[in-house]
This record gives sequence, structure tokens and C-alpha cells, in this order.
Amino acid sequence: MVTKTNTANINPYEGCVGLVYTRVSSKKQETEGNGLDSQEERCKADLASVGVPYAKTFKDTYTGGGDFWQRPAMRELLEYIDAHPHQKFVVVFDDLKRFARDTEFHIKLRSHFNRKHVILRCLNFKFDDTPEGKFVESVFAAQGQLEREQNKRQVIQKMKARLDAGYWTFGTKKGYDMVKDPLHGKICVANEEGAILAQALEGFAKRTLLRKIDVCHFLVEKGFWKGQSSEKYIDKLTLILKDVFFAGYIEYPRWDVSRRIGKHSGIISLEVFEAIQKVLRKENTLVRIRQDISPDFPIRGLVVCDHCGKHLTAAFSKKTFGYYICHNKSCVQYGKSIPKKEIETKFLELLKRNSLKAEIGALVEVVFNKVWEQEIRNIKAREATRAKEGKELEDKAVQLTNLLIDAKTPQTKSVFEKQLQDVADKLEQIGTESIASIDLSIPYRTALTKATMLLKNPYYVWQTMNVYEQRRLFFFIFEEKLPYNQITGYRTNEISSILRLFEEFSDENSHDVVFVRKS
Repeated sequence: MVTKTNTANINPYEGCVGLVYTRVSSKKQETEGNGLDSQEERCKADLASVGVPYAKTFKDTYTGGGDFWQRPAMRELLEYIDAHPHQKFVVVFDDLKRFARDTEFHIKLRSHFNRKHVILRCLNFKFDDTPEGKFVESVFAAQGQLEREQNKRQVIQKMKARLDAGYWTFGTKKGYDMVKDPLHGKICVANEEGAILAQALEGFAKRTLLRKIDVCHFLVEKGFWKGQSSEKYIDKLTLILKDVFFAGYIEYPRWDVSRRIGKHSGIISLEVFEAIQKVLRKENTLVRIRQDISPDFPIRGLVVCDHCGKHLTAAFSKKTFGYYICHNKSCVQYGKSIPKKEIETKFLELLKRNSLKAEIGALVEVVFNKVWEQEIRNIKAREATRAKEGKELEDKAVQLTNLLIDAKTPQTKSVFEKQLQDVADKLEQIGTESIASIDLSIPYRTALTKATMLLKNPYYVWQTMNVYEQRRLFFFIFEEKLPYNQITGYRTNEISSILRLFEEFSDENSHDVVFVRKS
């Protein structure tokens, strides 16, 4: 005799524990009626209505669809369930859109919970595992994805319209505050950090701050950046140097927003910005070396046609006669060859003329002394700061170690372990290397010898270098590639900007400068 079991009276929630999942898409929603606390109270009430004891809430502030593993609280929820394999759970959320707003990941997340035998409850939707129920669920999930993508499109359209009108619509730029204006709405206004950044950018443009690392040192010392060594900020600085926003303009090529005058005020002028770009392009020029360079034609790629501005190419005729030639068919000098000996000899003569006057040599040493002394002071100041930070971190590490030893619960130990690891990472960043035992006069003497030799006699230095080194030296001496005219020769002011700087400085300050040579 077979006894039929009455399944109508079986309670599917018997022995279950209730978990609540809440999610909002913005900080603003946290404080409004559909915020996290409001969702949590409604879900708790639902659990009470089916007699399931409440255990814990998992709160997400996350926008958009996509992989549910990207949501911290959802990941924590799943890990919590995995950590209690013998417990039955009911997970409640207030709306299907809180669960997932992407059809693909809705299905994946649903299957994930099914494999863990978790019962799902939704206040605004009833889950049904029949074919019809699954179809309706898929439709609702697809509707949620459609709404999300439509909202995204509308937001982008509004943001693009603001960009087109000259307003920055993304996160606040470093050096600016986003303030509400009765006429413009939200608009960027420069703050005190902006004034510091302006000094740094102008210094880089005018070459009073020669290298990116010098700019980073300046910004760290002024408090613009905090918490890390100057070297860590070079990538951020590069982005700032290339950003026309700081010159008062708006540009966003990703959305086809071309450069236009912004409604905000720039902290530098457009002229300063363009000067910075010129410096950056010159830096890039130093690393872009042609692969076909040859000692047979050392200035190929460095000389352009004076008439059309195109590069002069170079080759041998009958393997013995070398020549340079313009291959631009629209140029009046097209096909007219220049003997290799002629153009290279005139270049060497140009190098000979680019030499320091004898009386300027002492000035070079004075300038180098001052720069080097300042650099040493900066290095020692940074080392002192790092030593102080290191001592504070070491003391903190000892305190955390003691707290970790005395901790009673795994949760508390986990907190102290994480804090201790953070301190260890910071100590590693600071490093322990000291300059106390380094003879800093050695690199100084080497640098001074090379620099003065280069400035005094670039022709001699050029002759001692290989063709790759010569190309780097070229852009140290000359600001740009040299135009060559077949009749008049090289069209140039015949003196490099570096030499001109020293000579002009000497002429203007000759009555103030005392030349002192070290014995």
C-alpha cells in the first residue's frame, strides 16, 4: 500500500535564514525614499510575513549592469552563502531591477543562486519556475536592460550637449572646484591648488622646471600632491600637461567634441599650453629614431628642403658618389642632388660656429654649481621627509602587530592584518636607501665635464659619437630640423637656444656676475 504525502502543507521556508540585498545607483538615492534603508525595511517586513528569521543585509551603491561580481555587496553575499554550506537561505530584494539590469547576467545570477539552492523573493515580482514564468522573467529582465541603456543614452546626450556648450561635465579636475552658479549651473572654478598648478605648468613651459620630475617635485613640495613620492605622479602630470582644459578650453574627441572655448577660466594661457606641447613633442622626437639611419649619411632625416619643408633623402650613385636629394615632385628642387661632402661639410662648419665664447665658460660652471647645490638640497630634504615618514610607519607597524597578537576574534584579526599590510606597502614605497654614503661630487663632476665640453665644442663631441648618439645630440643643440638651401646653405640663426640663453644672460648681467672657478 502506497501512502501519498500531502505536499500542500510543506513550508518551503522551514529552517531558512533570511538575507536582504539592496542596491541604489547613486549616492543621492541613498537619502531619498527609494534609498538603501527604505529597501531594507520593506525586505525585512517581507521576511517576517513568511516567518523567516532575518540574519544580515548586503548594501550596494553601484550603477549600471554587467557582471554581478563587480558589485561588492553581491560578491560578499555570495561568499557569505558559500561560507555557510549547511544553512538554507532566502534572499529578498525589493525590485527585479535591483537584482540585475542586464539580461545575460540576470540569467547567470539566477542560475548561480539555483545551484546553491537559495530561494529568491522579490517584493514586486513573483518567481515562477514554469516555462511561462521563466519567459515572463526574461521579458522583465530585458525591459530592465532596455531602460538602463536608454537612460545611459539620454545621459550621454545631455552631457555631450553641455560639452558642446563649453561646460565640463565629468569629475572635478585637480586644481578646480565644481560649484553651482545661478547662470551656468555647475561650473568649474579654480581654487588655491589651481594657482600652484599654474606656477608649475608655466615653469615647465618656460623651462625653469626642465623635467617632468622637477615639476612633480615642485607640486609635492607645495602640497598639491600628497602621500607618495614625486616619481609616482609622473603619469598623472603627463595627462595634465596634455589637457587643454587648464588653458580654458573644452575638448572630448571620444564623443566628437572638438576644441572650443570653455565657460570656465583657464589657469594658464593657450600660448603657455602650446609651448608645453612643443616641449613634449621635442621629448618624443628624442625617442623616435629612424631604423634606416647609417653612418654613411649621418644627417639623413635631420635636414629638410628649404623650399618645400620635406626631408632630404640620401643615397649612393654607382656605389661611390654620395648625394642628398629632394623627392617631393611638387618642389622646384625636385630631383636636384646635393653632394654628400658639400652638405655634411657645411653642417660641421655650423657646429663649429655653435661654440661658447671663451668668457662664457665660467658662467656655465656658476650656473651648474647653483643648480647642483639646489638639487642636492632637494634630495636631502626629500630623504629627511621619507625618513620621518618611515619612522612613523614603523611605529604604527609595531602598534598594529601588538593589536593583532591581542585580537580575540577572526574578524578583528583580519582588520588589523589588512591595516598592517597597508603599512608594509607604504614602507616598501618609501624605501630605505640613503644617500649619506654616496659621493655626490662624482656624478656632478661627470655631468659638468660633459656639459661644458658639449657647449664649448659641440663639433668635437659630434665627431666622437656614433650615429645614434649624434641624432640625440642634434636635438640638444638645435630646436628643430635644419632647412637647407642649395644656393645659400643652411637657413638657421646659427646659434642654438641653449648657447643663446647663456650669452644673453651674460650680456644682461655681466656687471652683476662674479665668475669663480673651483681649484
